[in-house]
Amino acid sequence: MSSPARTLPRRLGLWSAVAVLVGSTIGSGIFRSPAGIAAKLPGPLPLMSIWVVGGLFALCGALTLAEVSSAYPATGGLFVFIRKGFGPLPAFLFGWSELVLIRAASLGAVSTTFAEYFIRVMKHDPRVAPYDAYVHYIAAVAIALTATFNYVGVRWGSLVQNLTTVAKYFGLALIILLALVIGLPQSGGGHYTPAMPPGSFSLAPFGLALVSVLWAYDGWADLSFVAGEVEDPRRVLPRALITGTLAVIAIYLLANVAYLAVMTVDEIRASQLVAADVAQRLVGQPGVVFVAVTVMLSTFGTLNGSLLTAPRIFFAMADDGLFFRKVASVHPKFETPYISIFITAALGVVFVLLRTFEQLADAFVTAIVPFYALGVASIYVLRKRADYDPPFRTPGYPFVPALFVIATIYLLVNAIVDPTSRWATIGVLGTILVGIPVFYLTVGRNLQASEHE
Repeated sequence: MSSPARTLPRRLGLWSAVAVLVGSTIGSGIFRSPAGIAAKLPGPLPLMSIWVVGGLFALCGALTLAEVSSAYPATGGLFVFIRKGFGPLPAFLFGWSELVLIRAASLGAVSTTFAEYFIRVMKHDPRVAPYDAYVHYIAAVAIALTATFNYVGVRWGSLVQNLTTVAKYFGLALIILLALVIGLPQSGGGHYTPAMPPGSFSLAPFGLALVSVLWAYDGWADLSFVAGEVEDPRRVLPRALITGTLAVIAIYLLANVAYLAVMTVDEIRASQLVAADVAQRLVGQPGVVFVAVTVMLSTFGTLNGSLLTAPRIFFAMADDGLFFRKVASVHPKFETPYISIFITAALGVVFVLLRTFEQLADAFVTAIVPFYALGVASIYVLRKRADYDPPFRTPGYPFVPALFVIATIYLLVNAIVDPTSRWATIGVLGTILVGIPVFYLTVGRNLQASEHE
């Protein structure tokens, strides 16, 4: 029996690609993060400013990856860019971190939120027994279900992605419209003043709040993981990355304007589900149910997007000789990286059965940010190569990529300096560095041997 082909067909058009990015990004963050952010930045202007800064951060990264991905539209995205820019060890560390930390933590956090709101729609409280235990099992089933969609074909995965993206985007847009049309007059013009009360801003809390915002914005790079399955990638990828990122920034800023139209900053700080509380004030209990269903669709779509994109990292690693070769197998019937999908889903299930939402979300953000910086910084190396010929060029180069990298360094340093996040950050970074001896004890040996032959 011949070995399976390692080629994934290109079946994602422009709007499917945009749906992958938007659907992977809009998850639980815009519904859960505002409370924690308002606790750190208790003023309307700082609260809005952090979402603007986070959006600019994401846009700088997306503009840079739009160039690099158009030059190298290969499956694996960020892994490929790091590999080409900095060599096999940093690329392996990214894959290692995705394997042991990043992807499983992301799947676990998003599926946990889905499960909580599924239980709420069933009119039970997910915080009390036995429903607090059921959260973990429902989350595990959600991971398995979305993995199945993506196992049986990218068309099924992209169909689920397209439908849930439209539903969640317009669900959030409806909440915003109601808040501005009904809530703004009721509140006498909203709660936007005083714009910056005394003590509402300082640099260290701003950095910690930015971590929460980046959790909400995360997903702008996920499209690059399926670049090898995008039709006409040199044209479509830059358009999809920029269009999708701008669409997310717009809806997030409008959502925060809408929240402040109905609630004060103090009320937002005390609300674990701001959108639901806003909807309840506007239209009563039906609004709460509507928001709960919107959050379910939102998180289910993000979960599906993650299982559409992330397995391609392990596929690319295996195809490049940095992981078990079998993981680069393509299903003979469904034409999907089925072994990679299975591994990703299995790790997510293990994590969600053992850890809480807060543990999962914090680990994810800290682990992914350094590799975003490496992927973006690869543009400086790649532009020096004679064979580098992207059809799209990053506007504002070299400053746009530099802003992204500098902001990343600030985030990591701030997280290490701050005593509330220091040891958790060091633990995550330590886990990443454990990948160095793993590399040299495994695939590193094979690479050195092949170079000497």
